[in-house]
Amino acid sequence: ELGVERRFVPESCPRTVRPGDFVRYHYLGAFPDGTRFDSSYDRGSTFNVFVGKGQLIAGMDQALVGMCVNERRFVKIPPKLAYGSEGVPGVIPPNAVLHFDVLLIDLWNSEDEVQVQTYFKPEKCPRTVQVSDFVRYHYNGTFLDGTLFDSSHNRMRTYDTYVGIGWLIPGMDQGLLGMCVGEKRIITIPPFLAYGEDGDGKEIPGQASLVFDVVLLDLHNPKDGIAIENQLVPESCERRSQTGDFLRYHYNGTLLDGTLFDSSYSRNRTYDTYVGKGYVIAGMDEGLLGVCTGEKRRIIIPPHLGYGEEGTGKIPGSAVLVFDIHVVDFHNPSDSVSITVHYKPSNCTVLSKKGDYLKYHYNASLLDGTLLDSTHSLGKTYNIVLGSGQVVLGMDMGLQDMCVGERRRVVIPPHLGYGEEGVEGEVPGSAVLVFDIELLELVSGLPEGYMFVWNGEVSPNLFEEIDQNHDGEVLLEEFSEYIQTQVETGKGKLAPGFDFEKIVKNMFTNQDRDGNGKVTAEEFKLKDQEAKEEHDEL
Repeated sequence: ELGVERRFVPESCPRTVRPGDFVRYHYLGAFPDGTRFDSSYDRGSTFNVFVGKGQLIAGMDQALVGMCVNERRFVKIPPKLAYGSEGVPGVIPPNAVLHFDVLLIDLWNSEDEVQVQTYFKPEKCPRTVQVSDFVRYHYNGTFLDGTLFDSSHNRMRTYDTYVGIGWLIPGMDQGLLGMCVGEKRIITIPPFLAYGEDGDGKEIPGQASLVFDVVLLDLHNPKDGIAIENQLVPESCERRSQTGDFLRYHYNGTLLDGTLFDSSYSRNRTYDTYVGKGYVIAGMDEGLLGVCTGEKRRIIIPPHLGYGEEGTGKIPGSAVLVFDIHVVDFHNPSDSVSITVHYKPSNCTVLSKKGDYLKYHYNASLLDGTLLDSTHSLGKTYNIVLGSGQVVLGMDMGLQDMCVGERRRVVIPPHLGYGEEGVEGEVPGSAVLVFDIELLELVSGLPEGYMFVWNGEVSPNLFEEIDQNHDGEVLLEEFSEYIQTQVETGKGKLAPGFDFEKIVKNMFTNQDRDGNGKVTAEEFKLKDQEAKEEHDEL
């Protein structure tokens, strides 16, 4: 009788051989005395055959039925189920009992289809693979017995391809459909949907079933545009970004599978760029339009609007990019100072002008509300001469036409503030500044070009009055003493907000035309006696 001894049975046996199945197996053939007459191992290839179709000796046809892949059986076949009384001349003698040590490697049926087993699926699956999509995935490729023949992990590079248009073996084209990014599945492919009778001529033999353990990392379609997911939009949004605006924003950049490739937060510095001008990848140029200051949004960019097939740095080729951005501020190079008056006293007749000496309190912040500085915390006002260059140009503009007691908000674009460089450790480069100001005191300045004016009539003997020792020459000490006396007695007025000694020395130097440290009567002239282009003289 036929004898079958199951010497090894794998724990997992999802399928067993049935008549009509195609099998691939290794074997050792020997006589009862141990003499070997044949071996598939010696030939370096499995024995491939249909079961139950008369292509095998009857005993082997029966012995293979019910086997699992990776099962090992020891089979004793009597002559009547082998080669009978005739044998095989030169190989098998007549009436020989045959022993076979069989290891089943592969098993499939012509009616098989691609089998898909998903063993991990993300909770969120906004999109699945469709025909003509482009995917990036990792895989381990094995035969049914678990032998590894290929792995993208070993190459440390994803397999990148279109799906459903013939770039893959038909079984993989089918097996990838419906997958989510992050999903893991095992795809089992019969040979007639893989490499068929001939194999691939390299690692994959003919008639081999293939098993791919796949994890999908990326997915897009060439027709995709960018996708925007609003995560936080401020309630107040007075202005949205447009082409030509300059933005400062933070971002985290990841791949679709969540792998971080870049972050402005890690550099502790915003990314600053013009929008719609080609300074950034096309998808980001588009995704940054229409944002508000303070807005957070997710921008998903397909590779043809990102870094394309080649990729860059840590970004692989054909990768979909995900940017989670936070807009810190933006402006346009054509912007001027923006002034919003929050409070104006009913009596507001004296307005600030160039040359006035102002004392005011302020809170300075960025557009996102980050506090930069405050005079309130210092317990003293900030004092300047308006229009004298003691503050940034935007503040000089923002303090114009203000009355004492008025409160206003002044928004200053960077080209009227601290520019591209900013102030190290205090004001970021290209930052829009917001000043909340309260004017506390205003001392009217002098007409433009004057550092000193008379409050009454000018003495016709002015030079003689200044030249106290009547030697025909005025020294700086005499000049300084005379001006100080005129100011203290109310006969004259100096430009407010400047250092007395510096003003007087400037006035004296302008009179000392030959630069010898003395002013003579011939050199001495009043302002209205000077040519129009000369300034800051007595």
